[in-house]
Amino acid sequence: MEPINSPAAGSAVAQRAIPMRIVRATAEDLEAVVRLADEASAWLRSKGTDQWQRAWPDETGRNDRVLSGLRNGETWIVWDADIPAATVTITTEHDPGVWSEPACTCDLGEPATYVHRLITARNYSGRGLGAEMIGWAGLHGRRDYGAQWIRIDVWTTNKALHDYYLKTGFESCGFCPDPGYPSGALFQKPVAAIVKPSIPQFTESAGPERGDV
Repeated sequence: MEPINSPAAGSAVAQRAIPMRIVRATAEDLEAVVRLADEASAWLRSKGTDQWQRAWPDETGRNDRVLSGLRNGETWIVWDADIPAATVTITTEHDPGVWSEPACTCDLGEPATYVHRLITARNYSGRGLGAEMIGWAGLHGRRDYGAQWIRIDVWTTNKALHDYYLKTGFESCGFCPDPGYPSGALFQKPVAAIVKPSIPQFTESAGPERGDV
């Protein structure tokens, strides 16, 4: 199950002959990212999970985190022409409030890519886009700073999502030490295990422009 990262099957969007483009986002893209998050939240409410039922810790706090990621150059958007199809935020350092020994059992001294706010638009469901973005994030990290792992914190109560990550090569590596943090299940996967897709759905753009084709 991929409730945010690569939503369930049944998309009406056909595969494009020309790949989409993944572009580093800017503060001007705040509305697009927030809209994707709100759409995912509404969909999750229909799936019997408490994930994202409300913004954490509140809407202002969530939007501030999104804007910080944009301003720091950590957020990327997959553009299908001028349509935002998906987004991901990636960092090179772990948040010690989330990833902290001994509750976290992975080796935090090893270089890793940390994935946040991985969201696919509902119209792009069923294509494996989220899974491809995870792979891209890991390979991007290995290329740019020698990342050995890709790591993600997952909604604590969403057991179906935990199972999804385990089935796709991730391993559990403990929990966030703060019981009040809602996304406290920690997972990691070796970047060496990532396989590039034979036909990528998107290509990386070095410029700030959208993926117009």
